[in-house]
Amino acid sequence: MAMSETVKAKTLLGEMSAEFAGTMILILFGVGVVASVVPAATGNHDSIAWAWGLGVMLGVYTAGRMTGAHLNPAVTITLALFRGFSWRKVAPYALAQFLGAFVAALIVRWNYNDALVRFDPGLTIKSQGVFSTLPGNGNPNLGVGVWGGLLDQIIGTAILLFVIFAVIDLRNTSPGVNLTPLIIGLLVVAIGMAWGALAGYAINPARDFGPRLASALTGYGGGAFKDQFGDYYFWVPIVGPIIGGAIGGFLYDLLVGRFLPIAEEEEGERPGRLPEEPPARPTNP
Repeated sequence: MAMSETVKAKTLLGEMSAEFAGTMILILFGVGVVASVVPAATGNHDSIAWAWGLGVMLGVYTAGRMTGAHLNPAVTITLALFRGFSWRKVAPYALAQFLGAFVAALIVRWNYNDALVRFDPGLTIKSQGVFSTLPGNGNPNLGVGVWGGLLDQIIGTAILLFVIFAVIDLRNTSPGVNLTPLIIGLLVVAIGMAWGALAGYAINPARDFGPRLASALTGYGGGAFKDQFGDYYFWVPIVGPIIGGAIGGFLYDLLVGRFLPIAEEEEGERPGRLPEEPPARPTNP
């Protein structure tokens, strides 16, 4: 006798929950590794880059089935601009991503409180970089300020979205669906190593502002929104990635996407579009 099957309908709340969970996983590993390295000196720049990349990979595996795992408002906005993602879902997805990053940062802050207070009793700019990015990673000797950080964020996020579009474009040399999270994770590792010195490679408004707000509310105060020069910097990792993501998506379509042949099965679809409605998983009662 055949077992009956039911199909669960996807809801916006379910999608937001997946984006929240995936972003939370990303930040638990990303901010967590910085909290481990900075006060305890248990690693270095490379361990930070690898943990961020692995966090992205694990976050994508977490939310991928439900939403395609944006985990980043810049990704969501760029998909809406160039791949037909519903604009009505942009704000809810971004809210879920910010909340996931915020909650994850609170968990890291709670867990590492004693180490952070011992390392930086005043909870100053000295340890602020655990939670949010700073120009020159807080080093004034590099001469990077607000505008240098903005340029860096635009370029870094343009690279991110350019390559993501290449990876998800089924007409290109796209990896299998199970390998896509790994490739995107490795992409973030590479960006961290190649583009991490000047502004900390936030390349994600939720990744930066969620933890920044969490730190501001748990002892760092208004200084969490400024850089080491006293300038308001919080807007840079929000505006820069949104601009850079749009540039990256545009350049991929301009330089590569428009020249790729359209396969028969893709007629009528936008090339490289992430599935907005992934097939529901059958469940047995």
